[in-house]
Amino acid sequence: MKHPDPLKHTLKGDRFFSQHQMLYVNRVTESFRLSRHSHEFIELAYVGEGTGFHYIENEVHRVERGQLYVLPIGVSHVFRPSSADVWREPLIIYNCIFKPQLIESLLPSVVDAPIVDYLQKLKKETHEYESLLDADMGLEKLFLALHQEYSMPLSGSSTYLNSLLLQLLVKIYRLKNKDHPASSRAEPAEQDRFLPVLLYMEQHYAVDLTLSHLTEKFQWSERHLQRLFNRYTSQTFHHYLQSLRVRKSCELLRNSKHKISSIAEAVGYKDLHSFVSVFKRVVGMTPGRYRKPLG
Repeated sequence: MKHPDPLKHTLKGDRFFSQHQMLYVNRVTESFRLSRHSHEFIELAYVGEGTGFHYIENEVHRVERGQLYVLPIGVSHVFRPSSADVWREPLIIYNCIFKPQLIESLLPSVVDAPIVDYLQKLKKETHEYESLLDADMGLEKLFLALHQEYSMPLSGSSTYLNSLLLQLLVKIYRLKNKDHPASSRAEPAEQDRFLPVLLYMEQHYAVDLTLSHLTEKFQWSERHLQRLFNRYTSQTFHHYLQSLRVRKSCELLRNSKHKISSIAEAVGYKDLHSFVSVFKRVVGMTPGRYRKPLG
C-alpha cells in the first residue's frame, strides 16, 4: 500500500525524453543532492557498482551491485551512497526509464499471455515496486547494452533499444517468478567446485590467464568448464575475464592517478588500444571519460 509523501516531488518526463522519444537510459553516480521523488514514468534502476541505501516508500534497503528495482509510476524513492566521498566510494546506478505508452508498442511482439498480463499491470500506478537480485548477472549485460546503444546510437537504434527493453522485461518476469530452465539447476557439489574457479580469477586476472590453464588447475575439461561459465555467469570464459578486468580497471581509474596505459597493463592488457576497445564496449565510454567526475 502506497502512502502519500508531502515532501516528495514528481520528476516530469519532459526533463528526460526529447521529442517523439519514449525511452531514456543513463548511468549516474548517486550523491546527496537529489531529494526524494516520484516520477510520471516507469523506472528500472540497477545497481552497477558500490553500496548504499535505497529509501523507497516507507522503507530503507541496503543495496549493492546486482540489485534491481522496478519502480512504477508514483513510487517515492531516492538512492544514497554509503559514504560522502562519492569519488572513492561511489554508488553507481543504471537507469532505464520509459513512458507507459511504450509498453503498448511492445505488446504486439509478446505472445505469452502471462508476460502480457505482467506488462499491462506494470503500467498501472497501483502496481507495487519490485526488488530483485541479478543472481547470474544477466540483467547487467542488458543494462550495459542499453546504455551503450543509447550513448552511441547507430542506424536502427530505436528498434534495437526497444528489443533490449523487451528482453529486459522478460528477464525480470522470469526472475520475479523464479522461472529458470531445469538445465541451470546444477548439483550443489558442482557449484561448490566452480566457485573456487571464480575466486582464483579474482586473484589472478592480471596474468596471462587462459581456459587451458584453469582446466589443468581445476581438473575439468575445457568444454565442460566453458559450459559452467555460460551456466553460472551467462558469459563465455573470455567475456567473463574481460568484464572482470574492466571492473578492476574502474576501481583503479577512480582511486589512483596512474596513467591509463599503466592501468591497462596492471589489469592484464599489454596493448592499450585493445584495452580501450574492450572498456568502451563493456562500460559504454572511454577510460578517460569514465575517470572524469560526473557533474
